[in-house]
Amino acid sequence: MPRRAATLAASAVIIALAWAPQAHALKLFGINLFGSEEETIEVINPVRYDATLNTGDAGSDLAKRLENAASLVSDEKQPASGDLGIVIKAREDRDRLIAVLYEEARYGGIVQISIQGTDLDNLPPNPTFDHSQPVPVAINIIPGPEFTLGSVLFEGDAAGRDPATYDLVAGGAAGSRVIIKASEQLLIDVKGEGKPLARLTDREVTADHRTRTVDVVMGVVSGPEADFGEVTVKGSRTVKADFISRYSRLDKGERYSPEQLRKASERLRELGVFSSITIREAEALAPDGSLPLTIEVSEGKHRYFGFGAEYSSLDGAGVQGYWGHRNLFGEAESLRIEGKVSGIGATTDVTTFDYSAGIIFTKPGAFVPEATFESRLEAKSETPDTYEAQTIIGSAGLSYELNDTDTLKGGGEIAYIRADDAFGENEYLTFSIPVAFERDARDNKLDPTEGYWATVSAKPSYEAFNGSVFSSFEGSLSGYLGLGAEDNIVLAGKVAAGTLIGADQLVDVPVTRRFFLGGGGSVRGYSFREISPYNDEDEALGGRSYALASFEVRAKLTDSIGIVPFIDIGTVSTEIVPDFSDIRAGAGIGIRYATPFGPLRLDVALPLRKYDGGSDYGIYAGIGQAF
Repeated sequence: MPRRAATLAASAVIIALAWAPQAHALKLFGINLFGSEEETIEVINPVRYDATLNTGDAGSDLAKRLENAASLVSDEKQPASGDLGIVIKAREDRDRLIAVLYEEARYGGIVQISIQGTDLDNLPPNPTFDHSQPVPVAINIIPGPEFTLGSVLFEGDAAGRDPATYDLVAGGAAGSRVIIKASEQLLIDVKGEGKPLARLTDREVTADHRTRTVDVVMGVVSGPEADFGEVTVKGSRTVKADFISRYSRLDKGERYSPEQLRKASERLRELGVFSSITIREAEALAPDGSLPLTIEVSEGKHRYFGFGAEYSSLDGAGVQGYWGHRNLFGEAESLRIEGKVSGIGATTDVTTFDYSAGIIFTKPGAFVPEATFESRLEAKSETPDTYEAQTIIGSAGLSYELNDTDTLKGGGEIAYIRADDAFGENEYLTFSIPVAFERDARDNKLDPTEGYWATVSAKPSYEAFNGSVFSSFEGSLSGYLGLGAEDNIVLAGKVAAGTLIGADQLVDVPVTRRFFLGGGGSVRGYSFREISPYNDEDEALGGRSYALASFEVRAKLTDSIGIVPFIDIGTVSTEIVPDFSDIRAGAGIGIRYATPFGPLRLDVALPLRKYDGGSDYGIYAGIGQAF
């Protein structure tokens, strides 16, 4: 089997469709593909105007923010609705511009707006302008000096807390956002002590223009401690209300916590059956001293289907499709049927295409709210350069959330494998008991900036045809460190290792269970499963052990675009412990484009120590960070 000279992996473009009324437009990644993007709005009594903006001595960043806040400038091509419409827009703009100055701690700034030469505050209630030409509007801004924090005082039940904990430090940043964020966090912290009726009593901000400082006073009344009380569900139609209440895990009478409310909302949202979720707290405690809650939901479409396509310069084209139902029996049970064919065009022999099909059933809240049951039946035919294999796998298992970060998984699996590899043609029937532990302490699963993610797993197996017993053990640890106030640079690292123990000979282990590296999920720059021990005939054997390390520097260039230099290092060995006699590394650079569903990823990598006749480079695309 010849190794690939290069690898080009194009990400699949997936379009998921709900069974809904006909759409009038289709937008993908912000691009309108067909149909009208927005309806034309008819303006009553349209009045044209010409707006000018003078930001004075504001720096480039502040000037840009002011320009973006001035709708009279950004919407200049759209006429206003009557003369009064211009005045209303001007008043709204003045409020927004002042707010921007306050956010930048410019408490002495001045915003003056005149329309047709008359100051906004001197206009009559119903002004009339000359329409012989566009009405001139002049916006003049004097940003003023930047203020710093002076004294900070916490009163009431907030007394005794350290203002520095909330980024309020004398001589430090005094922008309005810093102060508002501090007050919000202060209230959250007090509520987090089990006091749902806590409220701010004071938030006084006094600017001293002589010293250019801002004095801040904040007060809190905490109220009594309380437990979560009765949970009422509104808006459910086909999803059972008692399941929603139970799965939220707010019905256990535990101590009130804003964090638990947030997690309950996320937990329900991840079920995929609701288009909106709101958890409302009662304004007063119940007679028993508990806090009643109301979960308001709006159900989305339960049936969905989608399709996708991909193309590789070496592997040919691929197509895939799926159908699913998110609420089979009223408790968010999901069923998904999917299939994929790839390698089309790489050869004309359909037997060398890669095929896969599967059906997956998932039952959240199985037995207890913390448990999820999942069963799968999958069939696939794989033809990477290193081997050929046809596999049928049936599995069932439970995952149990021990707490907010830790999950324990276990189950059973039966697999039939027919393989053609370096050891010739062989058949295997394996019975396995996979178990795993996962700790996810990341702040964001698709684009983490801090925290870590650790997994350990074991898969004891018995191969029936040869009577061999073997077990695979794997572990990985990914860590993230954000630098700067906005985490504009994130250092990311990952280490992973695995070993296969048991089975007298390597041939007794199915090729699909042996270890290979290479490709977008491991060492970039090498083709898929290219990194492996090889025999004298230059045929890949697969290994009993591997070690992998990856390092990335994720740097933002703008709010939407980032670059990521990276290096991946890996080795695969026929021993149960890697001997590091053959270390392979790939290095490259990637581009990230931020979207609401995670960053779009495009990586280009070169193998630093390529195989003879092996891949020269790799291009990888996907959604979410590489790890």
